[in-house]
Amino acid sequence: MKKIKILAVIGSLRKGSLNRQLALEAKAIIGDRADFEILEYSDVPFMNEDIEFPAPEPVRRVREAVKAADGIWFFTPEYNHFFSGVLKNLIDWLSRPESRGKTHVLDGKPATISGVSLGMSGTTVAQDHLVTLISFLNMDVMNVPRVAIPYAMNYTDS
Repeated sequence: MKKIKILAVIGSLRKGSLNRQLALEAKAIIGDRADFEILEYSDVPFMNEDIEFPAPEPVRRVREAVKAADGIWFFTPEYNHFFSGVLKNLIDWLSRPESRGKTHVLDGKPATISGVSLGMSGTTVAQDHLVTLISFLNMDVMNVPRVAIPYAMNYTDS
């Protein structure tokens, strides 16, 4: 039986980010029950229609990773009650068709959202904004349960 493939998209590019740490914990809990891959996308350029066709190589690479995944698990920080600009940029690229006449790679893809933050909201506001966006893009959003961990510094050694 084929294992499902989960693609983790972390809304922070910082290697030591709290949301990367949360994703790594999720990966450890899942163990060998599924293939769990973290999408690396720091090389994806700013969305720019002047370079949309053909898409830059980093964009093609992340699109292929999304297509190969059975589901997307977003791990989002919360910046000023919103998800990050780097995550929005990635989604902007992924929401565009690979070529004229095709749909985008997020269409119909199962998705869920988790997040950890220093503040009291635990990323719930950012998650709600992200749900609005990915629902508009026709992702199949698992709204319950969602993980939103507040006051992250209470749980770390740093």
